[in-house]
Order: sequence, then structure tokens, then C-alpha cells
Amino acid sequence: MPVDDAQLRAACREGGTLATLDARFDVLGTRYSGKVRENFTKDGVRTIVVTDRVSAFDVVLGTIPFKGQVLNAMAVYWFEATAHLCPNHLLEVPDPQVVRAVECTPIPVEMVVRGYLTGVSSTSIWRAYERGERVFCGHALPEGLRKHERLPENIVTPATKAPKGEHDESVAKEVLFERGLVDPETFDELERRSLELFAFGQAKAAERGFILVDTKYEFGRTPDGRIVLIDEIHTPDSSRYWYADTYEAAMAGGEDPKSLDKEFVRRYLVARGYRGEGPPPVLPDDVRCEAARRYVEIYEGLTGRPFEPDLEPPAERIARNLGIGG
Repeated sequence: MPVDDAQLRAACREGGTLATLDARFDVLGTRYSGKVRENFTKDGVRTIVVTDRVSAFDVVLGTIPFKGQVLNAMAVYWFEATAHLCPNHLLEVPDPQVVRAVECTPIPVEMVVRGYLTGVSSTSIWRAYERGERVFCGHALPEGLRKHERLPENIVTPATKAPKGEHDESVAKEVLFERGLVDPETFDELERRSLELFAFGQAKAAERGFILVDTKYEFGRTPDGRIVLIDEIHTPDSSRYWYADTYEAAMAGGEDPKSLDKEFVRRYLVARGYRGEGPPPVLPDDVRCEAARRYVEIYEGLTGRPFEPDLEPPAERIARNLGIGG
């Protein structure tokens, strides 16, 4: 792996990761700060800077070295690989942590696609099943399923988009209609596209020895009314990945499948009694570095490309590449 421990440790120190952007970046346009991304809108173009922030349970926890570079590269890879299935908002990639995209009107629904009965959060499909619920977001679930078992078929379990700092809500599609968030015709198109994208992602992951367990997609409308894929796709932040060759042994042993995604951070938090309420535990550098290794490994494993990090302090590099003065 091109990233060694010394580089990861150095990036953990102040200045080595990108947590936020100072006011000089506001020349890029009207700013909106998400949990991970800083968005700037101007003249019909959205500039998206992928920071190194990490969130879990809808709470920002700190930073992970090189995370923004990995996420951006992974999203660009999948945007390009899936363009034949669904158009997307991507225009250009001016920096390892930046994309420029068509400014779209977001459709206020997350299209979550699940292939397995899993999850650690209180709102996950596994926790609901464990509580005895047999209908999840309108989908009937059979009796006798085990934790981490594959579902009879891939299902879409949409979620409402909560304001930053609040929790998204998984609901049946009828609830979306009642709240006026999306109409049935649009939802049908989003569901079809989501299932197609997920099946494609699962097939590609399987070729590389991974299981794409679940993911989320976000869509928006371009100024001319077209529905396109926005935000990110099949990254370790939005998706859960397991090693395919260890899955059966883990299931036989009653263990959690070995994962290569943000689940590592979630499990660290859960082991310390944190599930999103109150102040989160501090992530030690050992955890941050291990998370970074997993992000890099899944990128290299899925894309077949080496990850070559840019080691320059990220804020200065991004400012230069976007033509922003000091």
C-alpha cells in the first residue's frame, strides 16, 4: 500500500487533514456545510470539497487521514463506471478532494438499498428485526433470518433527509407521498435506478472479492428537469462492504463479517456505549489510522488502481488548484 504508517501518523497531526475551510473559500459561491462535504454554489455550478471529516450516527467525530482524497476518487470512479445506467452531476475534478458539478435541486429523499439483514444503529434493519418487527419500510421480512444474512431480494428502504445534527428517518414510500416529499411516479423512477445501480455495484464488487452489502443514493433535478445522481456513489462512507471470502466462515461462527468501510468506526463507538446520543468519544490516532488503511484498501481493491496520496497540506493545495488567493 502506498500509504505507510509514518505518513498516516503525520497526517493525524494538525494541518495534515482537512476539517474545515476558512472564509477565503467563500468566493466559490454560497456555502452549505454538510457532515463531510463543503458545498459552494455559483452560476449554476456546485463546487464540492470533500473534507477528511468522519461522521457516524449523524454526528461528526473528527478527521481521518486522506479520507477526502479516497472518497472523492472512489465517487468519481463509480460516477464514470455507472454513467450508462444513470446520468450524474459530475463536470470536472480540479483537485484530489474537489469536484465541480451541475447545480441541481436535490430530491429530499435518500434511496437506501439493502441486500443483507445487518446494521448496528438503533434504526438499522437488523435492530428492527431483532425487536420482532417483520415489516420494515413497507417490506415484509420472513421469519428465521439471522443477523448478516442475505435478504431474499435487494430492497429499497427510503429515508428522509434530516437537517445536519439530526437523525434521518427510515420510512415506507407511502409516508414520503403523504409528506409531499416525492410523488409516486418520481419514486418509481428513483427506485428502479437505485436497484439497477446497486445490482451493478454488487456485481463489480463480487468480481473484486467484496460484497456490497448496502448503500444510499441521492438524486436531484437539473435546471432542465432531468433526474441525475448527485452527492456520492458506492464510497466507504455511503456503503457497507465485506470481504467475500470470509463471509461464510463468519456466519458459521456467529461472528460479524470482516468489513472495509465506516462500520469499523461505528463498532468502535458502540463498544464504548455510544450510539449517537450525547458527546461522542474521542477517536484515538490508532483508530483514525486503521480507518484510513481500510478506506485505502477498499479503494485499491475495488478500482484496481493504486492510491497515491497528495501529501501537501490540503487547504493550501485546494486553494491553489481552485485559483483562490491567500
